[in-house]
Amino acid sequence: MLSSEESRGHSRAQRQKGGGGDLGSHHRAFAFGACPCRECSVPPPYVTPVMPLSRWLRSVGVFLLPASCWAPRERWLGLHRRPSLVHGFPVLGAWHSARCWCQTWTEEPRMNGDQKLDAYAQARQDFIQHFPQIVKILTEDGMGHPETGDAIARLKEVLEYNAVGGKYQRGLTVLIAFQELVEPRKQDAASLRRALTVGWCVELLQAFFLVSDDIMDSSLTRRGQICWYQKPGIGLDAINDALLLEACIYRLLKVYCREQPYYLNLIELFLQSSYQTEIGQTLDLITAPQGSVDLSRFTEKRYKSIVKYKTAFYSFYLPVAAAMYMAGIDGEKEHANAKKILLEMGEFFQIQDDFLDLFGDPSVTGKIGTDIQDNKCSWLVVQCLQQASPEQRKVLQENYGQKEAEKVARVKALYEELNLPAVFTQYEEDSYSRLMSLIERCASPLPPAIFLGLAHNIYKRKK
Repeated sequence: MLSSEESRGHSRAQRQKGGGGDLGSHHRAFAFGACPCRECSVPPPYVTPVMPLSRWLRSVGVFLLPASCWAPRERWLGLHRRPSLVHGFPVLGAWHSARCWCQTWTEEPRMNGDQKLDAYAQARQDFIQHFPQIVKILTEDGMGHPETGDAIARLKEVLEYNAVGGKYQRGLTVLIAFQELVEPRKQDAASLRRALTVGWCVELLQAFFLVSDDIMDSSLTRRGQICWYQKPGIGLDAINDALLLEACIYRLLKVYCREQPYYLNLIELFLQSSYQTEIGQTLDLITAPQGSVDLSRFTEKRYKSIVKYKTAFYSFYLPVAAAMYMAGIDGEKEHANAKKILLEMGEFFQIQDDFLDLFGDPSVTGKIGTDIQDNKCSWLVVQCLQQASPEQRKVLQENYGQKEAEKVARVKALYEELNLPAVFTQYEEDSYSRLMSLIERCASPLPPAIFLGLAHNIYKRKK
């Protein structure tokens, strides 16, 4: 089902207090370790700036975000705001804010005297350190139970093997988006614990999907270790373990959020996201039934439907929407605009994932790709069918969906013959540009940084 998800460029994950005063950790955190300009991701010799690129970007930061997005939004300009500029001269206020955001994304890493972690790294550390509390809440009371103690011990093992080891981007998105949307004075310890917990609920949903998907796809490795069902003594018992992971989501929401006004919204959001993802998985399975290769099924329309439901809803819309509900943002317009951007981003992400399945480095991605063997309706095979000659289509028909290594290699050679790696590179550039334009048009009234941070984080990713 699903994706395998850090840093690159200028070591941009580390941030500082600088430029126009204290930028505020709640804003710096959403940098996601990436520069907002695509040029920064292009290695030499294509970009050879005459001055440090970060300085140049800061000097032209005004062009990166439109004034209409910034000037009227006093509430979430926060510590970037300069009242005399924003209220009296909105264009200058917008310019100042854009420069500050640009500096946040492009400044070279620095540490203060105490060698504190940068804001993103601190958020990630806080998120990971909250996991033992998640396990404790889910297992502590039942470990010694005379009737269910053994099952709870198994649950603890399932959690500690399957919920950790990823990049935590989905779960971290909840925390960081929450910090971006909620005023700092309202971010008390209890509300941050709830945001951390809801983030872990998203990670548990991901774990539930991955354990199930690995069984259906006969996968071998996940996150750099053997798949859970492949472990000795586990086998198809992993199906029940996956269901346990899903059940834990609603136990955690009840413990931490039951008294909150957004509790019902979160329950419905998780249920709807699960259903949408399972519909997407169903489309994926029936499009590529085992033992039957029908290339006519692999259309671009079907592919986009699979990606939208199987990946985009739970990977991108779910974590941001959860943070929005927790921040009291439940308007249809705001959620519709966010969904429009995030579903586009999800398609971008899944196409990257399909490419990395075959052309990625397993030591980096953490898994061995099997899309060809599994007869998957992937972006690569859809592109191949659009460009292949009758002779090339015959080669694909004879070799696709087969387990033999030489047949897999023949399909890969066909993709290379059609220059699909270059087609993907061009797609990535074009898609990123469309995404930036969509953010510019649709982000308001939400902070564009929420969407920019996600987009910059996945652009040109290798895992």
